Amino acid sequence: MKRIKILLFILMTGAISSCDYLDVVPDNIATIDNAFTNRYNAEKYLATCYSFLPNFASYNSNPTIVGGDELWLPDHQRELNGPAMARHNQTVTSPRFDYWVGANGGKNLYAGIRVCNILLERIDEVPDLTEDESVRWKAEVKFLKAYYHFYLIRMYGPIHISDESIAVSASTASTKVYRDPVEDCFNYVLSLLDEAILDLPDNIDKQKTELGRISKPIAAAIKARVAITYASPLFNGNPDFTGLVDQAGTPLFPSEYDDTRWQFAADACKEAIDFAEQAGFSLYQVDNFITPYALSDTTKMKMALRSRFTERWNNEVIWATATSIVGGGRGGLQSGSQPRLFALNENPVTSNFAVPFKVAEQYYSNNGVPINEDKIFNYSDRYKLKISQYKDRKFIKQGEETAIVNFDREFRYYADLAFDRSVWFGNGVYDDESKAWWIKCRKGEPAAVYDANDRNESGYFPRKLINVETEFNADGTQYHTENYPFPIVRLSDLYLYYAEALNEVNEAPTTEVYNAIDQVRERAGLNGVVESWANFSKYPNKPLSKEGMREIIQQERLIELSFEGGRFWDLRRWKLCYEYLNQPLQGWSVGEKEIQAYYQVNTYFVQEFTVRDYFWPIREEQIILNPNLEQNTGW
Repeated sequence: MKRIKILLFILMTGAISSCDYLDVVPDNIATIDNAFTNRYNAEKYLATCYSFLPNFASYNSNPTIVGGDELWLPDHQRELNGPAMARHNQTVTSPRFDYWVGANGGKNLYAGIRVCNILLERIDEVPDLTEDESVRWKAEVKFLKAYYHFYLIRMYGPIHISDESIAVSASTASTKVYRDPVEDCFNYVLSLLDEAILDLPDNIDKQKTELGRISKPIAAAIKARVAITYASPLFNGNPDFTGLVDQAGTPLFPSEYDDTRWQFAADACKEAIDFAEQAGFSLYQVDNFITPYALSDTTKMKMALRSRFTERWNNEVIWATATSIVGGGRGGLQSGSQPRLFALNENPVTSNFAVPFKVAEQYYSNNGVPINEDKIFNYSDRYKLKISQYKDRKFIKQGEETAIVNFDREFRYYADLAFDRSVWFGNGVYDDESKAWWIKCRKGEPAAVYDANDRNESGYFPRKLINVETEFNADGTQYHTENYPFPIVRLSDLYLYYAEALNEVNEAPTTEVYNAIDQVRERAGLNGVVESWANFSKYPNKPLSKEGMREIIQQERLIELSFEGGRFWDLRRWKLCYEYLNQPLQGWSVGEKEIQAYYQVNTYFVQEFTVRDYFWPIREEQIILNPNLEQNTGW
């Protein structure tokens, strides 16, 4: 796929780096003027507006990958941005993933907003730009400007709204801005998105050259995300931050809960779903997985579920970008997720992304309910051993022993996770009946701890992140990845947002709530919520109450969107981080050889999360430069 060529203006960015985040027009006016002399240069400038999008596929740039509790990197990487954050080592002097000023893995989003403002102010000067192009480009840049503001809001809470450029000749006082109340921030973003949606194309027609550019379904999907974030407990009547007041005495957080935001969010979600479906997006189903091999229904289901995330530009992915590629290399997501299949002295993969027990255990049983609620599942003995039988052979190597917790789980468990004695389909072997690879994780075996650096702390690997066509070469000395753009929004995300918003609107769950969540469950091979709980849960009436359904929807999101970044932001907006991120992280005793020793539960870290950690600190230097900025609570 041909990518849009991006030109960064060196003189302009030099000016940016010499000042703080404020939206000041660079003083090299000749450079800016040249950018709008013709269509060719203006399109380069448009691409520059896009260039500030985060690299969602990099754990050094995206805090959601290893900055929470979903994936864990070994201790020797503790000083990297994500592992440091996950270990409660965020700092106010040099914040990790600093998207306010652009440091430590973060891009300067205020610089990105500045570039967007300049284009919107100057685009009408381009002499050879058609009216249709001008309208579309303005809409794209309004979206990007809104998205950059929203990204900052999720990180910092109340921010400074930067709506227009500030001239270099402006007074010093005009650059000493205040943070705007969080209501104003959200309303500004939502207003910009509404403007963008009106003029964006319904589809990207030139898919060979323009995939990743913004369309109406993308903007509507992000509007739904913004709306549901605004309605959620972190930003809606949160008492923990009502004391955050700026230097002028203006309260920055709403003091009262506003239940009308949920209806607004539900409407935004429905609008986004309608736009997406009208544009041809749909849930990725088993029939969408095309293979020349004769596979069992079980294996094909597992492959299809993996492909819902890793098949590039598939019909479920509403937004991905060509600049956030999940590729190869020992520092890539696929290498870190891949268990080794060969016993070698050299190691082409790192295998170091560990999935903690609590994440693996959140997946349902094959009855479609939580394993600690399932009347049939042997939850109390889940860490004891069991031998795989013939009926288990498509999931776990027949005749091998593993923990009971790995048996009788839903399809997504086996599609998204790999573990000791689990079956690995592919890598040159396409007979799923007798010759499939299987993972061996005990000391001395191929997927065991390789050394102090290349180690998986839990014994569970995020198989979901590995494309089904990625494979080792014949002798295992090389690792060839099938690259794909990291999905930012999938249609299943919108269905679950819609179910969540509708559930909060009504006193009790409605048929529409069940229909939205059940579409996602059905694709995963599960029965509907009401039927599953009635037949198999210890709490059969749980889906019938608003509170019970809220818990079910939250768990469904944690499962369906695992390892995609959703958990990181969802736990924050639900205000559940204090509950989830103060738990021990556990796995098997991965350094052991004997089976009984290996299958002993090991606690490898106990996380710490406090109220202040819901938001990033503003870099201390910025507070000194601009005393009008109030630091976030607790920092």
